[in-house]
Amino acid sequence: MNTTHAQENDKTFAPSDRVTVEKVRFTNRFGITLAADMYKPKNADRRLPAVAVSGPFGAVKEQASGLYAQTLAERGFLTLAFDPSFTGESGGEPRYVASPDINTEDFGAAVDFLSTREDVDPERIGILGICGWGGLALNAAAIDTRVKATVASTMYDMHRVTANGYFDSMDADARYELRRQLNAQRTEDFRSGTCALAGGVVDPLPADAPQFVKDYYDYYKTPRGYHPRSLNSNGGWNKTSALSLLNTPILAYSDEIRSAVLVVHGEKAHSRYFGEDAFKKLKGDNKELLIVPGANHTDLYDNREKIPFDRIESFFREYLK
Repeated sequence: MNTTHAQENDKTFAPSDRVTVEKVRFTNRFGITLAADMYKPKNADRRLPAVAVSGPFGAVKEQASGLYAQTLAERGFLTLAFDPSFTGESGGEPRYVASPDINTEDFGAAVDFLSTREDVDPERIGILGICGWGGLALNAAAIDTRVKATVASTMYDMHRVTANGYFDSMDADARYELRRQLNAQRTEDFRSGTCALAGGVVDPLPADAPQFVKDYYDYYKTPRGYHPRSLNSNGGWNKTSALSLLNTPILAYSDEIRSAVLVVHGEKAHSRYFGEDAFKKLKGDNKELLIVPGANHTDLYDNREKIPFDRIESFFREYLK
């Protein structure tokens, strides 16, 4: 682990004068070094509850996860916004690979790091996943009993959307064709010694693009949310990443999560069904579904008027005590 002062002018949101920010690094069980920005309330003089934050899928810590982390730090939590393996400033080769196993482990590695800090109470650690990392956060909560509370915000189930398509439109024949294409791409990648990328958010934006694609464009491809290290802002994921997502149901054991879970989704989000269906599987009276009136999927990336930070804060205070 090493620590340096973070540069605050490389983020898509304004820095806060109420927190300190440090760049930290730690290693996961696969030997990959993860890069993170650690946010801490100024003048904190005691062990704090802590929250590890990541997402959205294809974003970096200088985007939405950093905004969530900074806001929660302003409210008294020590927070960690990290780049997942193979992305951003984190290590891992080849670049831009998504792995349901490794990326779930990334949350566990963040909990490792937080659990051993003298300024963190190891019995008061939560995680927060945005978009695709919302589903992975639920998978991490099902594995890691050290996690006392989980927030999944505007979540995707990345296995479901990869295997079934949007709105469950794919059948077995379509999945077979996708597997055929992806495995042919593996051969080409091996032959060329490079990994073809799937492309980030489409640019230029077609006039007939679905509204949710327009919403993604408005975030990732404009000054609102563009970042030079963001996969979605640029070349996208390694094409063959979809192979592991196809055959790995990440929510298989989510019904065994005993710790607290808050699922937050926008009323108008195209992805709302992921959050609602994930919530239906959860058990226990410490689970909550919060639908934000009028919000679409990307509103919960950075729209401070829509993101229910008051409820997220009170949820963590209730269960990280």
